[in-house]
Amino acid sequence: MSDTYDLDSGPDPAALAASAPESESATVENPVYAVGIGPGNLEYLTPRAERAIRAADVVVGFETVVEFVRGKTSADALTCGYRDEAETLATFADRVADGETGTAVLMGDPNHSGYQFVGKVQAAVERPVRVIPGISSLQVAASRARTPMEETVFVTLHRSGDITPGLRRLRDEVGDRHLLVLPRPYDWMPEDVAAELLDAGASPSLEALVLERLTHEDEGVTTTTLGRLEALTEESDGDTSPFSDLSVLAVRSN
Repeated sequence: MSDTYDLDSGPDPAALAASAPESESATVENPVYAVGIGPGNLEYLTPRAERAIRAADVVVGFETVVEFVRGKTSADALTCGYRDEAETLATFADRVADGETGTAVLMGDPNHSGYQFVGKVQAAVERPVRVIPGISSLQVAASRARTPMEETVFVTLHRSGDITPGLRRLRDEVGDRHLLVLPRPYDWMPEDVAAELLDAGASPSLEALVLERLTHEDEGVTTTTLGRLEALTEESDGDTSPFSDLSVLAVRSN
């Protein structure tokens, strides 16, 4: 995340996105879609997601996300970073209001760490937004680490605002259930989470896997323990980490 983005500012837009279930009004003609594109390897882009991207007149999303699907559509692409996110979404909303078909794209699955952006899109367009789920790196990580979802606690730290509740859940469940964690670049990376869990009394011998850039050609998996992972905090100064910003931490239960 950019160091110019205030992680503690303002109301959480995820609350708007999760405030009510999708209703029948979300099926109106030319709805705005929030589409999960998968982990980045286009073999994991679902046909339904691809159709929504192809049918759009205008696509909006973070530049790194849009670049993955640029070849799948002739739509006008509006790309943003945290610094110009609000301005870009306002432009997107104006074009949707003028009758263009709009699709917002998000990495992975919007239901895994994407609701803040979904909420911002929903607030900007002032109309129903329909979520099209994607394949999440969490699903791939669960497969690689053999941590069945029904036996696993998932927490995302990759969000703005207070992450204390998520850390508390991890502290409460470590050792008893598998953990899958989306770190937050670069202040809450896998080694920082390991230190937090050890502070909570977790065994240093618990097996930990850091799964980086899943489904990409340079995918990597580091298999270690919480104790050895925590030792890497010496290589992390809050702005750097031995691991990619596209990482998932898996901690296996006893």
